[in-house]
Amino acid sequence: MDDRVAGALSLPDDWPAHPDLSLALNRMGSFDWDLDSGLMHMDRPALDVFDLRVDEYDGRPESLGPRIPTDEAARLDAMVSQALKCGQANYGAYFRVLRRDGTLRWTHTQGFIRRDGAGRPHRIIGIVRDATQELADSTARRELDEERRRRTSLVESTTAALAHARTVHDVIEVLKNSQGLAHLGATSLVVGLLEAGRIHLVADGPAGSFVPGTRFTRTDEPYPMSEVIRTLRPRFIVSAEDFATSYPILWPRISGLGITSAAYLPLIAQARPIGAIGLLYSAKDGFEGDERNLLVALGSSIAQSLQRAMLYEQEHDLAEGLQQAMLPRRIPEVPGAQIAVRYRSARQGQDIGGDWYDVIALPGGRVGAVIGDVQGHDTHAAAVMGQLRIVLRAYAAEGHSPATVMARASAFLHELDTDRFATCTYAEVDLTTGVIQLVRAGHIDPLVRDTDGNCRRMPVEGGLPLGLSAEFGGLEYPVSTMELDPGQTLVLYTDGLVELPGADLDKGMQRLAAMVRNGPQDLERLADQLCEEVDECCGEDDVAVLLLRRKAAHAPRPGGRLQQNVAQNDPEALTSARHMIRAAVRAWGAKDRADEVELAADELITNALTHTDGGASVTIRVLTGPSRRLRVDVEDRSSALPRRRDAGVTGVSGRGLMLVDRLADAWGVESRGTGKCVWCEFIIPERE
Repeated sequence: MDDRVAGALSLPDDWPAHPDLSLALNRMGSFDWDLDSGLMHMDRPALDVFDLRVDEYDGRPESLGPRIPTDEAARLDAMVSQALKCGQANYGAYFRVLRRDGTLRWTHTQGFIRRDGAGRPHRIIGIVRDATQELADSTARRELDEERRRRTSLVESTTAALAHARTVHDVIEVLKNSQGLAHLGATSLVVGLLEAGRIHLVADGPAGSFVPGTRFTRTDEPYPMSEVIRTLRPRFIVSAEDFATSYPILWPRISGLGITSAAYLPLIAQARPIGAIGLLYSAKDGFEGDERNLLVALGSSIAQSLQRAMLYEQEHDLAEGLQQAMLPRRIPEVPGAQIAVRYRSARQGQDIGGDWYDVIALPGGRVGAVIGDVQGHDTHAAAVMGQLRIVLRAYAAEGHSPATVMARASAFLHELDTDRFATCTYAEVDLTTGVIQLVRAGHIDPLVRDTDGNCRRMPVEGGLPLGLSAEFGGLEYPVSTMELDPGQTLVLYTDGLVELPGADLDKGMQRLAAMVRNGPQDLERLADQLCEEVDECCGEDDVAVLLLRRKAAHAPRPGGRLQQNVAQNDPEALTSARHMIRAAVRAWGAKDRADEVELAADELITNALTHTDGGASVTIRVLTGPSRRLRVDVEDRSSALPRRRDAGVTGVSGRGLMLVDRLADAWGVESRGTGKCVWCEFIIPERE
């Protein structure tokens, strides 16, 4: 048997008469399986592995059958057959052996296949050994590794969940609801944050565990949180006795909760303590080294999240206070109008933004209504909003036209040291006539609710957002006019009311129109309901709402009346007066004579500005009587009466009053105590 000494496993020539000493020392048995005869020689250590005596084994592999479970034998036979067929030189396998006492023990075998010159297998030489302890050790290592991986995964998953927490409450909810406590085996947690040198308890632990007098504690008191904050070292309480001995004041108050151990960790961020966290256990004694390291790592992650949340809440409170200070403290009482306003900050933890509203009482029974939104969600947006609201109010109170108000506000924002822009809608409402002059700077179209509840969108020609129009030279804002009948409601709002997750703007507008249509008649209740419904469906952005309803009791009896002052050398005021006249003519049903009225009025205003030292006051109104008439009055401070004169063939002036005479149905001059009034009248159709 010359081939006995060849290959990876060497056996003595007279094997198996004398067992190999090196195998015996390694607690291994050996076998020699003659495939031609079918006999398998096994030494005593090999038989010991199978729990067989020498007289119980006759050299045939079938004799091992009672010691190998059927499924294991089938798996082992299939593996050996595959190795023989595929030309393999060796094989190895773990299988179980049934011992005399009925227990199963793991066994390992390694076989080396001998082949003849033709490659035919004729002999297998190998070893067998008991592998029960080996696999037990391996399983224990795998379980330990799995436990380490689980704990590492717990830290990673908890850290990932904490990344989305914005407030301190969010952080605590993540710790309670992320299954972290269950995976750590803890039953509850307590959290305290340092505030002005005291520890504020923000998470109480299990129900009924709050100890009166511990909501706020000092860092020098004999409590575990105080200790870890003072020492900046974790404190692992390994037993109830340890708890009772270390903290005799606290333990009697919580001994009935079944706490057997606890881990208190300092929360340190940027090298300074911000608080402490305590994990309480009900069925645990002691902490292993790896577990302590895990908890310390988890405490560091929690500290970073809490610090971020605390800074966020401080900035949020600052921004909210700043914004509330910037918004109007009260809405003025406006005769002829009912007004409701609301501001609602984002529900989903967003920062305070730059949404705002304003109501400006103007002379002559007019009111200015503003709704706007500064880009961004931070204190800077709130600060820009406040400045923009003030300048808009100032420009409107100075008597500028809506287009001028918007243009000047855009120039102001462009000159500020900011890269923010703002969208805005400004509506100047004459409550006597119902005429509204609207200017839109990149904002959303308003809605109008009729007296019967129907709600419709009012398309308003718009310009660029404030700040951008000045940067790109687009300060010409178009003015749109409409008439608000008694009982109708103008609805102004910011985009948080219509921008829904996963839906386009048109669907959001349709949804808002439906809410307004089906909402209560009372404006205060309607404003509340709009904000509440938006909170329920999304709440991802700030919302500002302004509702203005024209009262029926304030409808004009003889007709409408609008008035505006025009100063000399003020082209914007002259343009504003022209806008006012154009809006009034169209709103009062005199569209067919609009060109005649505008041209005649422009001549009277130009004469006053050209031939007098002061400005002019322009009034346009509707007179009733035998016929419905539209009258334009232009007053100035000069007592010199105008006269009509012939301009000649080549003259460029002198035709003004001749033009008024041809266009108007009547005109004249009236002396006033401080000057005069030049007027002209136009017969217009009765209102339907």
